[in-house]
Amino acid sequence: MSLPTWFNLKINAPHYVYKPTSKLIPASVPSKLNQSYTQHFECPNSLIPPADQNVAAIVFGDGSNSRLYPLTKRRSESALPIAGNYRLIDAVVSNCINSNIRKIYALTQFNSASLNTHLSRAYSSARIGNEALVEVIAAYQSPEGKGWFQGTADAIRRCLWVLEEYPILEFLLLPGYHLYKMDFQELLEAHWTNRADITVAVLSRTRDNDTEFGTFQLNSENQVIAFKDNPDKRVQNSEKSNDISHDKFASMDIYVVNKEAMIKLLTEYHPLANDFRREVVPGAISLGMNVYAHKFSGYWDDMRSIEAYYRANIESIKNTNKAYCSLYDKDSPLYTLPRHLPPTQITDAVITDSVIGDGCFLNRCKIRGTVVGMRTRVGDGAIIEDSVIMGSDTYQSGRAEEDIHIPIGIGEGSRIRKAIIDKNVRIGKNVKILNKENIQECNNEANGYIITGGIVVILKGAIIPNGSII
Repeated sequence: MSLPTWFNLKINAPHYVYKPTSKLIPASVPSKLNQSYTQHFECPNSLIPPADQNVAAIVFGDGSNSRLYPLTKRRSESALPIAGNYRLIDAVVSNCINSNIRKIYALTQFNSASLNTHLSRAYSSARIGNEALVEVIAAYQSPEGKGWFQGTADAIRRCLWVLEEYPILEFLLLPGYHLYKMDFQELLEAHWTNRADITVAVLSRTRDNDTEFGTFQLNSENQVIAFKDNPDKRVQNSEKSNDISHDKFASMDIYVVNKEAMIKLLTEYHPLANDFRREVVPGAISLGMNVYAHKFSGYWDDMRSIEAYYRANIESIKNTNKAYCSLYDKDSPLYTLPRHLPPTQITDAVITDSVIGDGCFLNRCKIRGTVVGMRTRVGDGAIIEDSVIMGSDTYQSGRAEEDIHIPIGIGEGSRIRKAIIDKNVRIGKNVKILNKENIQECNNEANGYIITGGIVVILKGAIIPNGSII
């Protein structure tokens, strides 16, 4: 879905006044929106931005310690395709848009070329007044800092001169590679009600893998007492089984930070801190600042592994509580770059329980339980099951294909099961990607693929010759 037209319009909409002792208070609410405007643009009332906004979101687009390699060999985590037509960062930006947050800074650094391009193309035309909705701040050198960003805290500190230009009261810090749907206004309301310096988002439930971002210990009023980074799973599970860890909640690495508190923490109290989670947040707790937690009970996945990425794509097909359901939520739509592709062409194909992106050519094939990305070409007799096909960045003309031994796409008679096929891959005829021996780990990058967690990953741009068996 492309961005709604209201981003280029001035309208009389409700705005909110921030008072330290109160919740969000509507300052002026029109009795009735213009009916013709609503019908013409088909824009839900929740998407109409307030005339005044006190929050700026800071989205971190990437990290150098990704476990999503080789999918991140030439792109950042946030730029990974998801659910056929989208990228991971679209979910985070859409959460901001749907929560009426109109100022978003994207701080990018590692393998950020495709991410920067996507953000500038997808959101550059969306403007509030004279200001862009999303402003990309790529890593840069200056007289004061001549190296790369050393971490999230260092990146914010070095960009404060830009961030302070916008008249806001709070910063909302967000990783750009998580998949979830959250109304940030509820998080902000909790932050303001508690008069907090920092509010952290935590999961209200526990899972075996909720240790990536540490755990917060809370009191009965949800005030943070202590933070433990990357706790040992055996200790956590033991505590859970003994029923003595109900006050510990897994961090989502999402924070609301008061602007003045942020400046003091980064420039006065911790001027050399590099990581916000590991250094600044524990420092704020030790200083006695008001640090509170907001519990979140919806779908959330941090997408920090190949298995998590594969699972999230496959679950996007299913309409269950475990799935990311924003694809079909008219009240919280998922935005992305409008590409103006033709509709997918299907010729005598059998497709079940799948998501098909735009502009594909599916010829007499069978597809089941699969996410098929944009511009994917599947030849006659091919069978694809339980896989993620990212698609192609471009179309090949007929004349060019005559000179290419194996064109981009999936060749005739090929079979693929439980695989991730990266973009622009050329799979020949009668290829079998089935992992029949159930190999769990294998690095064969030289031949264009790896296997991790039993999932076969075909590298971007790889060529798999006719008759190959993987």
